[in-house]
Order: sequence, then C-alpha cells, then structure tokens
Amino acid sequence: MLSIIVIILALAVGIFFYLKAPKFGQLPAGNDLARIQQSANYVNGQFQNLIETPMFTTDQSFLSVLYQNMTTRTERLQPEHNIPAVKTDLKAIPRDQDTVVWLGHSSFFIQLHGQRILLDPVFSDHAAPVSFAIPAFKGTSIYHSDDMPGIDVLLISHDHWDHLDYPSIMGMKNKTARVITALGTGSYFRGWGFDASKVSEGDWYDEFPISSDVTVHLVPARHYSGRLLKRNQTLWTGFVIEAADKRMLFGGDSGYGPHFSEIGQRFDGFDLVALDSGQYDQRWAYIHMTPEESMQAAEDLGAKQFLPCHIGRFALAKHAWDEPFKQLAAAGKEHSFRLLTPRIGEAVYPYQQPAQTFSFWWL
Repeated sequence: MLSIIVIILALAVGIFFYLKAPKFGQLPAGNDLARIQQSANYVNGQFQNLIETPMFTTDQSFLSVLYQNMTTRTERLQPEHNIPAVKTDLKAIPRDQDTVVWLGHSSFFIQLHGQRILLDPVFSDHAAPVSFAIPAFKGTSIYHSDDMPGIDVLLISHDHWDHLDYPSIMGMKNKTARVITALGTGSYFRGWGFDASKVSEGDWYDEFPISSDVTVHLVPARHYSGRLLKRNQTLWTGFVIEAADKRMLFGGDSGYGPHFSEIGQRFDGFDLVALDSGQYDQRWAYIHMTPEESMQAAEDLGAKQFLPCHIGRFALAKHAWDEPFKQLAAAGKEHSFRLLTPRIGEAVYPYQQPAQTFSFWWL
C-alpha cells in the first residue's frame, strides 16, 4: 500500500511540473485580465460566441468523446502515401508580388502590398502537446522557421495546439517584427519573452494598421479556446487583411453562423477567403464547418475565390482525410466563386490574370 501511495504521489508531482512547461503558456492575469473583462464578448468569467454554441451537439462529455475516438476505427483517416507538396522559396518571392501560400492545415504565408504576414504557423510534425499524438500526414512537414523570411506581422487566430505551436513561435521570435492576436492570447507571447511593445491584442472588429496602406481587422468566429482544461479564457478570431480595394479573409476555426453574412456586408465582399472546411463531426457540429457549410459561408461573404483550409495535414476528426476535398470539388461548380485547390507550398497569386488553375492533387 505504501508503494502504491508513493507511485501515485510521484505521478501527481510529475504531472504538476510537466504542466508548468513553457509550451502550455500562461493565461491572462492582472492588468491583462482586467482589460479583457471590459470586452462585451467576455461574460461570467469567459469569452462567448455571438450566438449560443455548445461545444458538443449531443449530450456528451469531453472524456466520452475522447473515449469514442480512441475506440472507433475510421478507414483512411490518414493517406497511405506522401501528400504531394511544392516547396516554394518564400524568401525569393518579390516583395511587390501579392501572394498566398498555404503551408498546410490553417498555416499561411501572405504578401500584400509589400507586407509579409505569417498566419498560425505549425512547423512541428504533430499538433498536440505530446509528439506521438495527432501526427502530420506524410510529406506535409516541408517548412520550418529557417525557411521563413523576416515577417512583418505574425497573426494567431487562437490558442489551440494546431494553431499556436510553441516550437514554431519560438523559431520565429527573432524574425517577427510584430504580433497581432485576439484578447488574452498575447499573454502567451509575453510569457515566452516577446517584447510587449510588439504584441497587439484586440476584440472583434478592432483594426490594426500595419503599414501606410495595409490594415488587419479582427472579425468574429464561432469556436472556443483553451490549451488545457480551462476553456474560453482567450478570444478566438478570424482576420481580414485589407489594402485599398484588395481584401482577403482568413476565417480561423469556425462553425457556420450569421457572422459570415455580417462580415460580408461590412466589408462589401472579398477577393479571396480561406475557410475552415474540415475536422467536422456531428458530435461538434457548431464549432467546425462541413464542406457544404464552408461553401455557403463563402457565398455569404461575397467571395470571388475560396481556398479551403483546416484540412490536408492533421486528422482531428473521424472522417477520411480526403473526404472534404472530394465534396468541395463535387459541389464547387455550383457556386459563384472560384474554388482554389493548391498543393501545400504552391504559390497562389490572387490578383493574377488570367487566373491560375490548380489540379485535384488528392485523386
């Protein structure tokens, strides 16, 4: 009995100190917490969505969903072969070339009017606090911080492991001039030693000029936050990147909702939108979109071009890895926008004429 007690105590102490590791970050406190408590989106000690958004559609707990995922087999959850990718030399892209490069999942390298922007970089080969969980698909881990040029602005949509990756962030620390994120998430960066003067936080519809003619706007998303068990202490967001008559939207993680129509009306449409199109499940239908919902959201936004994301690199849900691509391709011709399907690392020139064409590379 004494041996069992000693083992339990040792495990408890080990877990306690493990959870103090820097990668878990720090939540807002003191002045940071006082500031977010002033937000209209912070109610009863946590951030909330614009409309009611239970985490689970069914009456289930996180542990029951986790158990189901661990005990249920899904065919073709990961590809059998390497994902075809193209490693564009990002440092060689001319500054005046407006470019979007999908780096896999929800990570993007963006250039607009000479500004170099990096969004939700995850260069690690896993999307979890431990390396053996949620591995990247074969062939998709082609970019690392050494491949990045100097970045004018780093954008982080929220604090989940597949969007806020500690090793990637630390690899970019000395290559990033400025960080823009949603309320509360800046606490992670300050805790990781980033110069506080270079970290900007905002609420939905706040705007941040990043040059004389480029502005970043934070816009609503329908999701949640949290790296451990305590949820919704930091805000989640999408981003509009605007320059004169050019507008792009990167929606972050989001379920479908009326916020897309509101954003589309407020900004009078978009040249390109990148939207959450995977990791959907009927058990959490409110916080991620199906391919059909993401295409409807693109219509609501007044998009001219639609680039699906939150797919192609990690399996976080129990659908076949290529199911979203197939559904998007099958229905894409029925919509008013152009469906863009670049390979990971393939440069997209959203303002090029004639417009680019892309293959259905997953077939």
